[in-house]
Order: sequence, then C-alpha cells, then structure tokens
Amino acid sequence: MNLHLTRAVTGTTLYDAVSEASSAVVIREYSSSFGLASRLLGEPVRTQVRNIYALVRVADEIVDNPDPALPRAARATMLDWLEDDVRHAIRTGYSGNLVVHAFARTAQAVGITDEIVAPFFASMRMDLDTTEHTPASFEAYVFGSAEVVGLMCLRAFVAAPDGPRDRADTYDRLAPGARSLGAAFQKLNFVRDLADDHDVLRRDYFPGLDVDRFCDADRDRILDDIDADLAAAAVVVPALPTSSRRAVHAAHGTFGELACRLRRTSAVEIRRTRVRVPTGVKLRIAAGALRGSGS
Repeated sequence: MNLHLTRAVTGTTLYDAVSEASSAVVIREYSSSFGLASRLLGEPVRTQVRNIYALVRVADEIVDNPDPALPRAARATMLDWLEDDVRHAIRTGYSGNLVVHAFARTAQAVGITDEIVAPFFASMRMDLDTTEHTPASFEAYVFGSAEVVGLMCLRAFVAAPDGPRDRADTYDRLAPGARSLGAAFQKLNFVRDLADDHDVLRRDYFPGLDVDRFCDADRDRILDDIDADLAAAAVVVPALPTSSRRAVHAAHGTFGELACRLRRTSAVEIRRTRVRVPTGVKLRIAAGALRGSGS
C-alpha cells in the first residue's frame, strides 16, 4: 500500500487509524472518569484529546511503574527516547510508536508546539529524582505535568470545526481557565493518591506536608486551594465551543464531586484508602452536562 498516496487522497492512512484506535484503548483502560467525559466531545476533538491523554499516560507509566527491578537509569533513558520521538514526530508527522504517532497527528493539526511539550517532559523527569517538593518546584511540576495538558486540550477545542474565528485570541483568553482545571485535577489526584505516592513511590508532592501526620486541617487547606482552581476554571467553560463544552462541564463536575467527597472523608481514611466517585454518580453528572451545557 502506498501510504503517502492514501494520505493525499483520504487524509488518513490505515496506520493513522490504528494509532488513534490504540490511544482510545489507553484512555478506556486507564481512566474511567476521563474516558466518560471524552465521549461527550464532538469529533475530531474526541480523537485528538484521546491522543493527547494517551501520550501522557505512557510517560506517566515510565516514571510511576513501581517495579523496583526497573532502575532509575533505565527509566531516564526511556523518557529521553520518548521525548526525542515526540519531537521528531511533530516535525515529520510520523513515528514507529503508535501512541506517539497519534499524538503527533494531533499536534500538527491543532498547533501543539515544543513550548508546551518541553515543560511536560521536564515535570516527568522531576519524578525520577524529586522526593519532596519546595513551593517553587511544586509550582513548576504542576504546570508541566497538568496545566500544559489543559493547554494542549484547549488547542484542540479552539481548532474544532465549530471553534472561533479568532482562535489565537480565544486561546489566550481561555488559557488561564484551562491551566486551572489541569491544576485542580492534578492536586486532587495527589490528595487521593497520598498513600501510594508516599508509601510506594516515595514521593511527597505538597510542600511542607508531613504525610505521616496528615490531618483534617491539612486536608481542608489543600482542598480550599483546589476549590479556587475549580472556580477559576468554571468561569471559562461557557466560552468553549459546543463540541467541547459539555465534556469539560462533565469533567469539571466530576472533579468537583471528588473534592466534596474528599472533604467529607477523614484525613485518616484518605491516608488509608483511595476515594472515588461511583460510576452511577459520574453518569448522572454527564447527563446533567448534556442537559445543561448543550447549547
């Protein structure tokens, strides 16, 4: 098969389709919440966001795999290879790694550049060596690991067929909200994964927090900060194109529900178990997003 000829005629090759199907498997298997919200996205945004998320998950897997037999040097090499592959693929449009290939197609289509790719890999690299964060390193880590992912998704949102004509101006106007939603999601994961991060991965993300003495006051202080992020994100959701507004509304609602459940859970329990939003509640939130944000 002449792949170049197929691309010229249809815009999508069999390899393109298989790469994007692979990314869809990643999101389905790794995140029920994100997977459910992504179903509310219109195409081509749904596929593009899945492609972004799949790359994030692959990088996370490299640095978060708890297997002690996989040494730091091996992880660092794998991460370097992945970053080099992503950069090459964004330039050429091709990769032998299915997930990277899908991400590169999205990056070229919506304008994701090294400006937001580089900080992501910088944060992933921090996970290889940083066990305790200072306020400055925490801010840098959250920006690179989560806020830029929000910005990548925003690139896809504003580039959608129903997106605004002034895409650059709209992106700049909505970027703070996208960053806030990414930050909220990351910090919520830090709270509910407190036990695994500290006990298994040997990482303490929140600066100055003594995880072994984690108390309700600590929980409330962190959740107050997360609530501020969620409030900032909520302001920009109505300005999103219809193709993404409902999905983001559902994701925001799910994060808000998780924050409420964490606040109702004692610090002792958070330290011991992973708090979740039940599937039935997620479905109710998604249905509400369809009814309330579909215009």
